[in-house]
Amino acid sequence: MAMKSPDKDGETSVVGLVFLLLYISFDSFTSQWQDKVYSQYGRTNVDPYQMMLGVNSSAIIFTTAGLVFSNDFPVVWEFLMENPLAFVYNIVTAITSASGQLFIFYTIQQFGPVVFTVIMIIRQMISICISAVVFKHVITGSAFFGMAMVFGVLFYQTRRKYYAKMNSNTANPSVNK
Repeated sequence: MAMKSPDKDGETSVVGLVFLLLYISFDSFTSQWQDKVYSQYGRTNVDPYQMMLGVNSSAIIFTTAGLVFSNDFPVVWEFLMENPLAFVYNIVTAITSASGQLFIFYTIQQFGPVVFTVIMIIRQMISICISAVVFKHVITGSAFFGMAMVFGVLFYQTRRKYYAKMNSNTANPSVNK
């Protein structure tokens, strides 16, 4: 099986860090962009399937381009050919991911990005707590303080956006939600 040489570890780490930063940036941008599309074109004109097609097509293009430009496409292809069960797991992951996306798009379409952000923050908090209990992770005082700060800021920003939107709708009642 094809392998990378150890001297490329630093280069791979930088590329991985760049992709992680891009993921975080695009992930925080996605729900706001979807709400803008719904607002501009109307919630009745854009359904979750069209939104999902656009988002997933973009993801496929970016992922394929990343694999091609990093010369990792042959490595991935070889791995999947030698491990067909991994291919099956990828298909199962794709199906469950698409199902989750339907719920995400429905939530954003019906309730807006602010409610979705609150749901995701709560989900992340519950996930951290479950992980700590199941895997017996110790959450130190400083880690707990850091989590409280991060989630506090996220809740504050979400609350502020919610009240700003409510005030703009109250000031201009002709604006559709």
